[in-house]
Amino acid sequence: MTHLPGTARGRRLAVLVAVLALLTTACGGGDLEKALRGGYQTLPRESGSPKDGGTVTVALTPGLTPNYIYPYPPASANGTAIAKGILWRSLYRPSGEGDQVTDASLSLAEPPRYSDDRRTAAIEMKNYEWSNGRPVTADDVVFSLALLKAAIKESPANWSFYTPGQFPDGVTVKASSSHRLTLTTETAYNPSYLMSMLTLLYVMPAKEWSIARTGGPHLDYTRPKNAAAVYRYLTRQSQTPATFAGNPLWQIVNGPYRLKSFDPTTGSYTLVPNRNYSGPGDARLDQVDFKSFTSASAVLNQFKAGNLTVGTLDSSFIMQIGALKKQGYHVYGAAAPARFDPLTLNFENTTGNFDKVIAQRYVRQALQHLIDQDGYVRSRGVYSGAASVNYSPAGSDSPYPPAFGNKAPYPYDPAAAKKLLTGHGWKVAPGGTTTCVRPGTGADECGAGIPRGQAIDFALASASTPAYVGARDIAFASEAKKLGIRITLDTKSLNYLYSNYGNSFAPANKDKWAAQDYGPLYLAAGYPSSNTVFNTGGSFNLGGYRDAEGDKLINASTFGADSGALADEVTHLGEDLPVLYFPTPHTLVVWKDSLSGPPASFRSLLSFLYTPELWYFHR
Repeated sequence: MTHLPGTARGRRLAVLVAVLALLTTACGGGDLEKALRGGYQTLPRESGSPKDGGTVTVALTPGLTPNYIYPYPPASANGTAIAKGILWRSLYRPSGEGDQVTDASLSLAEPPRYSDDRRTAAIEMKNYEWSNGRPVTADDVVFSLALLKAAIKESPANWSFYTPGQFPDGVTVKASSSHRLTLTTETAYNPSYLMSMLTLLYVMPAKEWSIARTGGPHLDYTRPKNAAAVYRYLTRQSQTPATFAGNPLWQIVNGPYRLKSFDPTTGSYTLVPNRNYSGPGDARLDQVDFKSFTSASAVLNQFKAGNLTVGTLDSSFIMQIGALKKQGYHVYGAAAPARFDPLTLNFENTTGNFDKVIAQRYVRQALQHLIDQDGYVRSRGVYSGAASVNYSPAGSDSPYPPAFGNKAPYPYDPAAAKKLLTGHGWKVAPGGTTTCVRPGTGADECGAGIPRGQAIDFALASASTPAYVGARDIAFASEAKKLGIRITLDTKSLNYLYSNYGNSFAPANKDKWAAQDYGPLYLAAGYPSSNTVFNTGGSFNLGGYRDAEGDKLINASTFGADSGALADEVTHLGEDLPVLYFPTPHTLVVWKDSLSGPPASFRSLLSFLYTPELWYFHR
């Protein structure tokens, strides 16, 4: 366990006291009611007469500074790619809407036509062009899939959406003409799931990028050896941020904008229109500046100073809505589609027998009973009313809701948590140390591998931003202490958590963490399958959760024809607790009222989907 020195421990205690005081204050009345007058959950309509020109300044998500440009950063690079979906479009554009997988109008291809056995899909490309005037063709899609396969063959961790044996394994793409291709799969997929994978297939220029060295010959990328050489070359070219803007490779784009400049020190960058872009939108803006920030409070300060045009804020700043509106900003907030906030549990951490303890479903149920979701939502110290309760990986208001709906399977109930523990052989010592007194595998005993005297004592790695993460973790640890469960908080940066605390890509560290709260996890809006996240061997199964029934249900939603199988999967994962569930905070989208565009283009910012080609300043 991590032990804090005296000074740090005193600071932690002061924070704990402050948060607990805030938790006792409901959100009704007073300043909060005044701040929320007029609401923030109504999306403003498109307005004004468009005018050409102007620069939009966008705030990037704090803590995720971009440092890579190739769309698929290898795991070893610990990279965040810049302008994803703006420079290079995926074959099908994600919709950002809860009931749609793709945005048909912004996709590079028409919807697939499937064979009866769902193993073949005929796809026709739209008339898009690369920035050098060459058409975007079916061969570009073949090239892009070959590079994705090369990345995964080098390391499965190179694509966080990969599960061995699944997409893109067993998937082939053949171009029958310049604008037509056939996609074939060895195993039939649920069409909605396959489409969610195709929204992640970024289309890259085959003719210009199929080289293994600068100025070298073009290679036959359909040969895996050549595809691997091309992949290694492109990723090497992406390892020097200072060259991003000047490298001619990265100027060949099919999206609405191209890169003008990149600051390798801060991660900020500037985009200008791709004049050969042939998709929807007029690209009226002269320039889009993306600015990096280290904290959400710094973003807020820049909004208040009038230096930002568009950005998002976490729910801890809900009290600022009124002030931002007075300064000429629109504010819209909601829970992002297919987002849930998990407290990730490490089922493989053997330190102090944590793996044996957390393997017991009743222990996970008891811990979930200690999370006061309704109280956290109301609390000014956590969400200040700007959140929605949520008890499954599907997220709030999902088109695939669990069978229990919005009724918590394990509602906040410390008495129920205590009963679960005492009923399974634990002596609960409120404020002290709860220990196992009846070891064994019987129905009223502690469970396999748990010795007499075992305590429930573990460290929780808590992300340093956004602010609500630390607040809810402190509240949870305090509630656990009342039942004799010791949870030691260890604050870490988001980048540190991503790099070091994930058994799927940092297996050597599996005994260095027991639980982590890194904020949100986003599944595919429109079809929020937990494939790769909670299935055995899933590439983003950070805690090593394994459950035969869960695997069975995830396979049914992934490969079956019945989309209703997803609701069964969601229900089981809400009840079996591969993670503990926190409320889903409302992301606040903020933009100047002098800027307008289709309302959906601002709502999609909840899912970090940027469509600046649809925006304009109005007269």
